Amino acid sequence: MYFITFTEMVGSKGEEISKKVAAALNYPYFGEKELAEAATKSGFLDDMKELDEKGPTLLERFFSERPKIYLDRLQSVIYDEARKGDRVFFGRGSHMLLNAFDCAFHVLMTGSEEKRIQMVMEQNQAGREIAKKIIERSDHDKRGFIRFAFDEDWLNPKLYDLILNTDKLSVDSAVKLVVDAARSDEIKACGIDSVDLLGRLALQQKAESVLLELGIGRSRVFMNVEDINTIRIYGITNSLEEKERIEGSVSKIAGVKRVINEIQFSQWASG
Repeated sequence: MYFITFTEMVGSKGEEISKKVAAALNYPYFGEKELAEAATKSGFLDDMKELDEKGPTLLERFFSERPKIYLDRLQSVIYDEARKGDRVFFGRGSHMLLNAFDCAFHVLMTGSEEKRIQMVMEQNQAGREIAKKIIERSDHDKRGFIRFAFDEDWLNPKLYDLILNTDKLSVDSAVKLVVDAARSDEIKACGIDSVDLLGRLALQQKAESVLLELGIGRSRVFMNVEDINTIRIYGITNSLEEKERIEGSVSKIAGVKRVINEIQFSQWASG
């Protein structure tokens, strides 16, 4: 199986090109709408799709875990879909999540500010001032999202296998370049070990979001995915009731068949 991820600077035709690449390769396409639909099928709350490619505000960082809960859910959906094989992902940090897999091919679509402004003006029937503001806001939000989620610079060229400037490339030319590169012998298919790892990563993100929803501090309760069906939870809690509540919630995660509960009781545990 193979994955292709697209990241775009708004106004560089990235979404159009990514959809055409998916069609040319006959791969399912996953952008914002498709990931939201997959999340709904997975039983996640609809508010997961509220996490756009934006970093949380300062107040959200300090006073709420909601952005991290949404992020864990989003990431688990991407991992779940990736393990099904042959996918094109558009945005949402997919290039970061799948960066360690040799079967993944990561593309950044870029362009000059002037060409991007012209494209946004055309696409939105907007004036130049508004188009420029749209570009500035989009770049700012994506930078914040990748920094918050992965502590990385979203325009770091080392994150991508192919960077295309669409100032002089037609959509069809860009599609051909990506398809030809993705079909090259250097892009190796993922094996069964990668499928297993994707399953573990998806389960890890689901379990992390459960802990956050329970209000359990990450500094005192931890978990390991022992295998695709088993989670081990350990650490300390200040009540037996909380220990049982954690186990009960983790055991309800889809796909979990066994929970190894090694949490210890301590009346001094907090946070």
